[in-house]
Amino acid sequence: MIVTVTLNPAIDKVYWVQSLKICDITQEEFLTRAVRSSTSAGGKGVNISRALSAFGMDNIAMGFVGGNMGHIVVRYLRRKGVTTNFTWIHGETRVNVTLLEKGREFSPNLIDEPGPEISKSEVTRFMRRYQRMLKQASWVVLGGSVPPGVDPEIYAEMTRMAREAGVKVVVSAGGDALHHAVAAGPTIVKPDTREHHLVEGMKLATTEQIIEAGRSVVAAGVEMVIISTHVTGDIAITPDAVWEIQGAVPTTRLRNLVGADDAFLAGILFKTVRGEPIEDALRFGLAAGLASAESEKKICEDVAVVDAEMQDVSVKRI
Repeated sequence: MIVTVTLNPAIDKVYWVQSLKICDITQEEFLTRAVRSSTSAGGKGVNISRALSAFGMDNIAMGFVGGNMGHIVVRYLRRKGVTTNFTWIHGETRVNVTLLEKGREFSPNLIDEPGPEISKSEVTRFMRRYQRMLKQASWVVLGGSVPPGVDPEIYAEMTRMAREAGVKVVVSAGGDALHHAVAAGPTIVKPDTREHHLVEGMKLATTEQIIEAGRSVVAAGVEMVIISTHVTGDIAITPDAVWEIQGAVPTTRLRNLVGADDAFLAGILFKTVRGEPIEDALRFGLAAGLASAESEKKICEDVAVVDAEMQDVSVKRI
């Protein structure tokens, strides 16, 4: 069983606009009308759960939820076939907003709320629930930001707990939460570099720098680290190989990047859990990410579309 953990889930609101203008100092206000919009449950672990369910893989979603938005998250995931086991809190689950300008969908504008303050008692209740879930899990995915009130070392603690239980761990996060988790030796790491294009304090401006940063993470005991180089390309580093994954897709075909990176990781995990070769897992993963990016829906749920997308993906050792 795969367990996904999203400590700071969200409701994702996406707005498509013809053009995005900012009100200047001479104007009292400026109205921008959305051409269309969408609402879905979000957060890295939540998105991965949704994708895994679409691929036909059972999974359980955990984390903190609260208020009306929390109920929407739970109902949404259950409609998608995901089993939920969230810890309820007094605060309100956050709302994140994405603005997509026509012709520039490949460069989204993201506005993320920090999330509700989590109390020590709520963290304690969650950790007890997490410990019980490890008895059923074969893989755990720790995804996304850490909400206010939660120690950024929590992913490291959760990784150590999982390893002691014989459970493999995937970490998809950034900042201090990622730094601490790497030291605990998860199985797969996918750094979130959207806010800071750094891994372990190392710049990621060139392929050589990406490989160097990835090798520093692998040296800590990680079996594979995957770092995005651009919208349609990634590099995977293992102890004995470096893989370049490329998609032959022009940016003009991209419609919504929200969740595409999570679909990519879900695709890799899906194939890895089934014991398929690393090349096939990486190829299917990027195909899943590209299929989602080319759809206005956040996650492409049609496996046939993902399979067809694989013809545009190349994987090679470098």
